[in-house]
Amino acid sequence: MSSNSNNATTLAENKVLILYILNLVDNDIRQDDLFKIITSINNINYFYFKQVLTDLIDSKLVGTYTKEEEQVIRITSEGKNAYILTKDVLPGLMKLKADNIFEKEFALIEEESSIIAEFIPKNENDYTIKCKIVENNETIFEVRTFAGSRERAKRIVDNWNKNAKTIYPEMLNLLLKDS
Repeated sequence: MSSNSNNATTLAENKVLILYILNLVDNDIRQDDLFKIITSINNINYFYFKQVLTDLIDSKLVGTYTKEEEQVIRITSEGKNAYILTKDVLPGLMKLKADNIFEKEFALIEEESSIIAEFIPKNENDYTIKCKIVENNETIFEVRTFAGSRERAKRIVDNWNKNAKTIYPEMLNLLLKDS
């Protein structure tokens, strides 16, 4: 087999692998999260991944959207059809590995993306802080506040990242309390 047809096979496999995973996700996912899953299955580099993904987006098999100020992707109905027609290209062993890794990685990603905190500097002593909890790509809780210094902003973000699971129920209780 020449290296060229071998590359074509690899390219086809990687395209189908991406469609396979997006079909399993069946929802929006960030490109970086998809890359984490794909690279754990089939050790490919980021630039090659981006190239394969761009091909899929250009051929309308994968859609790209902005959701809550973030770029996300999802399989299109054309992508689902293409996946059904080409899924036999995926070697059985790779499919098995994909299923196993997907479960582990996706659970991690779901957990990771559920607590989000960031601060945006307006100027030297004015920072906007956004803390939120996301479940199944829906924001279920969000709070914005301001801080007068980078240190304070960072403290709020770190605190939210470490303690959101206790802060959130406390805030909810305060909001639900009868005065």
